[in-house]
Amino acid sequence: MMVQGPEPVLPRASLPRLFDAACTLLGQLSSAFKAHRRTRRVSPAWTAIVAAILLVVALPIATVLLLALSPSDNIWPHLASTVLPGSLARTLLLSSGVGLLTFAVGTATAWLVTMYRFPARELLDRLLVLPLAVPTYIIAYCYVELLDYAGPVQTQLRAAFGFTGAGDYWFPHVRSLGGAILVFSAVLYPYVYLTARASFAQQSVCVLEVARTLGRTPLATFADVALPIARPAIAAGVALVIMECLNDLGAVQYLGVDTLSASIFATWVQRSNIGGAAQLATVMLVLVAGLFAIERAARGDARSHHTTGRYRAIPFQEITGWKGLLTAALASLPFVFGFVVPVLVIAPDAAAHLEGALSSGFLPAAGNSLLLATIAAGVALAVALTLAYARRVSASRFVRSAGRVAALGYAVPGTVLAIGLLIPLAGIDNHVDALLRSTLGVSTGLFLSGSLFAITLAYVIRFLAVALAPIEAGLGRVSTNLDAAARTLGESALSVLWRVHLPLLIPPLGAAALLVFVDCMKELPATLLLRPFNFETLATHVYSLASIEQLEQASLGALTIVLVGLIPVLLLHEAIAGGRPGRSSR
Repeated sequence: MMVQGPEPVLPRASLPRLFDAACTLLGQLSSAFKAHRRTRRVSPAWTAIVAAILLVVALPIATVLLLALSPSDNIWPHLASTVLPGSLARTLLLSSGVGLLTFAVGTATAWLVTMYRFPARELLDRLLVLPLAVPTYIIAYCYVELLDYAGPVQTQLRAAFGFTGAGDYWFPHVRSLGGAILVFSAVLYPYVYLTARASFAQQSVCVLEVARTLGRTPLATFADVALPIARPAIAAGVALVIMECLNDLGAVQYLGVDTLSASIFATWVQRSNIGGAAQLATVMLVLVAGLFAIERAARGDARSHHTTGRYRAIPFQEITGWKGLLTAALASLPFVFGFVVPVLVIAPDAAAHLEGALSSGFLPAAGNSLLLATIAAGVALAVALTLAYARRVSASRFVRSAGRVAALGYAVPGTVLAIGLLIPLAGIDNHVDALLRSTLGVSTGLFLSGSLFAITLAYVIRFLAVALAPIEAGLGRVSTNLDAAARTLGESALSVLWRVHLPLLIPPLGAAALLVFVDCMKELPATLLLRPFNFETLATHVYSLASIEQLEQASLGALTIVLVGLIPVLLLHEAIAGGRPGRSSR
């Protein structure tokens, strides 16, 4: 039988040591817990700043809606019966026509360049994006000068066949709805080309090869497999095209197509009725909301992913001989009509009338454009970085969804944005001026609505999404472990941004600044409506000269805008063309 002995008892001398060890362990746990709390603690100032940014972005939309519901002089019955039906129909026809044509051209060229090898394919891949650097109003001026009755094409046609007047022959009118659809499509198809090109380059080669082994022809493989997979990206590209159509003012005015944007401008500026302009602007906002709904429905719940981590290079199908040359010639037509023809029209005029262009206000307009674009790019960069970083450090659902809400400013047409900003800014000016007059006897004048502040604010709201996208992508590539390590060492969220993230974000920050800068250089509607008195940018300079048929003096400004726009377009192409995982570098 085993007898159980007494339980062991710890010596009294070991109790203090055990107590000390327990205290040390508790201290370490407390320090670790406090360090963890520091890594998760975010100042409420981030939420307050994000809320202030969203209020500013939503200000023009709210102003337009309030002004439309309570105008001082209600002319809505007149607008609804006379102006709205025609302008709405032309807007819908223009947008749908340009959307369908750019879908066909952009998708077809993207598939050819991605999946086939033919002469000059790599060069053509870069050339096809260049029309994106040409604003719509500039290409409209070029084609009217080229194809109008007094232009070189019809002049040579009359001389060749002995025609004496316009009644002796038929020639399509470029200043028409059909002409506008062709002109817009010539410069806007790269939106669809780039999105489709990116989607096709990311698709699985295995899926396409399985379709071919099951007996599908190349055309059937494209229609039944590749196109449905690329549907979300193509829908996004077409939506961007239609938004550009809704925003345009200079081209539709010059081509004689009274869209909603032109009607808003005419109601405000020519009829001096801002309430009626706000009511028409509300209709345009409804169109934009409908466009978002259609684009989301077109994308649906489509998802695609690779089932393997191994990526194969795309096996190009060779097109040689006369078929390859014919393919290259056909694929180059969009580039020819969208870039070569406009440049061939404006470059000789710019060279021949250089002295006249310089004396007609080119240099002051160029300086104003550089100043405005630089300021707006810097402010947009700071605001976008704030939104993107607040979303990274905050767990708030409000902050995380703020980026998507702030990006909606890009969908607001420039004419609508101008109306929505001018009224509140002018109200602030009047109240401050009245207050200072009554107290100090000093008049401040229009220090907000009559200065560069209004244009800069419009640029920032409209192009905030352009700056936000590359910055969010850059932050997404930075490991969150860096944030945790820095916060554990006692750094605040702001110091982590300054000391850790900013040095790593220099490339995306530069890309964002460049994209916003170029978009500000090209922007016409908001600049035209919000600029101070006797203040010209390159866009308004070209618009003013073209409106009085002085295209020769406007050519230098137009060529400058095109050349400045080439840089970000080429950088964007390089980012998309080299975006396939596993792509071998040369």
